[in-house]
Amino acid sequence: MAKRGILLLFIALILYSPSAFSMEFTYKYKTGDKYRIVSKVSMDIFVDRKLGYRAEIVNRIAMEITAVSGDSSRQSALFQSAETTVPVGGTNRGTNATAGTFTWAKDYEAEFEQDKLGRMTIDGQYYMPNVRDVPVFPGRDLQVGETWIANGTEVHDFRDSYGIEKPYTIPFTALYTYLGIRTWKDKEYPAFTVSYRIFMEPAPVPGKVYPRRIQGSSDQTVYWDTDHGQAAAYEEFFRTILDLSDGQTWEYRGRAEAEVVEAPPMDKEDLAKSIAEEIADIPDATVRVSDEGIVISLENIQFAADSAVLRQSEFAKLDAIAEILIKYPDRDILVGGHTALAGTAAGRLQLSQERAAAVAEYLIRKNVRTADRVVIRGYGADRPIADNRTQEGMARNRRVEIVILEN
Repeated sequence: MAKRGILLLFIALILYSPSAFSMEFTYKYKTGDKYRIVSKVSMDIFVDRKLGYRAEIVNRIAMEITAVSGDSSRQSALFQSAETTVPVGGTNRGTNATAGTFTWAKDYEAEFEQDKLGRMTIDGQYYMPNVRDVPVFPGRDLQVGETWIANGTEVHDFRDSYGIEKPYTIPFTALYTYLGIRTWKDKEYPAFTVSYRIFMEPAPVPGKVYPRRIQGSSDQTVYWDTDHGQAAAYEEFFRTILDLSDGQTWEYRGRAEAEVVEAPPMDKEDLAKSIAEEIADIPDATVRVSDEGIVISLENIQFAADSAVLRQSEFAKLDAIAEILIKYPDRDILVGGHTALAGTAAGRLQLSQERAAAVAEYLIRKNVRTADRVVIRGYGADRPIADNRTQEGMARNRRVEIVILEN
């Protein structure tokens, strides 16, 4: 019995020693693979050390592996950002976000190459990914608790805020630590931490307020999917401080998490045909295929004059649309508002966004999707489908489009 006990102890020591959890991290690629990454950011924004705003941001990244050669891949990506911002305590910064909905902020496209260890090759014109060469692996087996370092870059779009026209890059050195097996949403993954600090003093921008000093930190935990050769998820705590040339200090402090979401392939033509049959009895409703997915267009949708208040007559239409959308729970939704050519461009844009928000909020109340999976966007009169010189054409252009997104 004593010998058997020693043997069991010896086996246990082998099974649970750090070397039993050693592994080599690498990326894996397959041409044609598509997936999306969804990140959620909760952030407090301080102005001169006083809390000014709270922001919730949802980022959707649609990824496609377009080519594989040896140990490297060619990838294309569409980055979409939507946010809602709530002022705190009397600050005077405007926001177009409507409470309870996420308003489209920006789209970015990018193409880049990435090798199996994570090193990227990307043209300097692209603003995204905004964190590059993270994670990067050392190309060897790692033991639990082992560390390594690798250089990376943050990239910022300061065009609108500070008049810095080109992507602004900040280099850093990241410290990695292999943690062993960790749990994310009831599943176990090999995990590691990534920590880095940034510090930069940009060149002056004549005639503009600009950041004289940028400093910040990022501390992440990454959960690695060894079968797919990519991150399954990550969580991050971050802080960025901008000391501006006008004496103000802006600080962004918050938490982010992201995960890979894989939806089953969409047969867009077949799905559009099926939905067309379901909406046949809805007045002024059409469906079509687009690059983004399936577009359900509600033309001549009725609001109170010059407002975003839906008329009672429209609720039955939206109830019918809601029943359709519930059948496709794996797909996120984009609600786009359009106006006829009347009034000012700024007024049209604002009204179209508010009307899209009204429809989105109604669908959210019907439990079609949670708010973070519905993005609203206003287009004003920029995408007419009929002649704005006629009353009939203007009525068609006053529409809301609901897109079932492919990826």
